[in-house]
Amino acid sequence: MFWRRREEDPGRAVEDEDTAPEGAGAPVEEAFEQPSPAAGLEAGVAKSRGGFVARLRGLLAGGVPDEAWDDVEETLIAGDVGAGLAARVVGRARAAGSSDPVGAVAAELDALLVARDPGWTPRAARSGQPAIVLVVGVNGTGKTTTIGKLAARYRSEGRTVLLAAADTFRAAAIEQLEAWATRAGAGVVAHQPGADPGAVVYDTIDAAIARGVDLVIADTAGRLHTKTNLMDELAKVRRIVDKRLPGAMPELLFVLDATTGQNGLAQARAFHEAVGLTGIVLTKLDSTAKGGIVFAIEDALRVPVRYVGVGEGIGDLVPFDPDAFVAALFA
Repeated sequence: MFWRRREEDPGRAVEDEDTAPEGAGAPVEEAFEQPSPAAGLEAGVAKSRGGFVARLRGLLAGGVPDEAWDDVEETLIAGDVGAGLAARVVGRARAAGSSDPVGAVAAELDALLVARDPGWTPRAARSGQPAIVLVVGVNGTGKTTTIGKLAARYRSEGRTVLLAAADTFRAAAIEQLEAWATRAGAGVVAHQPGADPGAVVYDTIDAAIARGVDLVIADTAGRLHTKTNLMDELAKVRRIVDKRLPGAMPELLFVLDATTGQNGLAQARAFHEAVGLTGIVLTKLDSTAKGGIVFAIEDALRVPVRYVGVGEGIGDLVPFDPDAFVAALFA
């Protein structure tokens, strides 16, 4: 179901007459399979497992001379773990004096991960209110696609979903979100291109409450983390949610392209400082041989990775399970 703000009534978002009446609770249009977290992660880290982790195994096989630990550190850095963190991991694994140095390194990496709840899902803070998820990030990371996949996942779990087309800077973004809503069986609220993003989110929450919708997911315009005015606008959207639903505790998910490495970490840090991220969605994990960015992000920000993208399909966004991730890397 699509609600659009009409020109003759700029103060309200209204339902288009030609859309399906069930909207946010419509059937998922596209049949899909969702791999288990373990299976999805196994496939998603294949390149990393054959890349920097394979080199680690080679260096740590058998006895490990002192000079080999320097190579281990360099290999972790090459895998996007980060220089400072790589030195810390190597120092602790080396000091452990384990007869299984590969296992010692894996254990140190595993201990860095803060999320221990692979069954996490956004929940409403109060009965009768929708759960709120704001999806943020820079341009080109796959935000809108991620929202569509999240909507399909939650719809497949029986939850009703309403999307907020709050990326009003690009008409194409609104159209893309509407297409994903149809595929995922979700509703969407959209205003005219150029409208106030905060107003879109406000109207979406109103519509969700009126219709008893379980979950609101808001798209936002991609923005460079260096643009202060755009980051301030994002903080404004967050304040609007707090005003409309006091105590709602919205989830703020940052979509990060795994192939961007340490630059992506800098982006996430800036967004975290601006709006207080509650989770990371790591896209294109299957496209990189440097999966160490997962450890760098969680260690630096103490913000959990919630989902990872492991393919192009609508079902290829899987919950992040730390233990399964490390096990798959070092399998």
